[in-house]
Amino acid sequence: MSSALYNPSARRRTVSLTVNSDLLEKARAAGLNVSRVAEEALAAALLAIQREGLRQEIIRDMDVLANYVAAHGNTAAELRAMYGADDAA
Repeated sequence: MSSALYNPSARRRTVSLTVNSDLLEKARAAGLNVSRVAEEALAAALLAIQREGLRQEIIRDMDVLANYVAAHGNTAAELRAMYGADDAA
């Protein structure tokens, strides 16, 4: 799955941010591109939120599967038992 998190080619927009003044001065003095760092931090935060959402979705799916197996049995195990398939294939 390689869908883009955001469009890196999108037009840049001027915004107003509130940042600790000492931190900003030291970042600029260190030669950091503050806008680029902010973009990277936002992308990292967005990716973390997306990953957490996927993790929660997988947990829900696993619960649904566990409930199905509890109610109906494990179909794959039943088929292996029925047809005598071994794992050596």
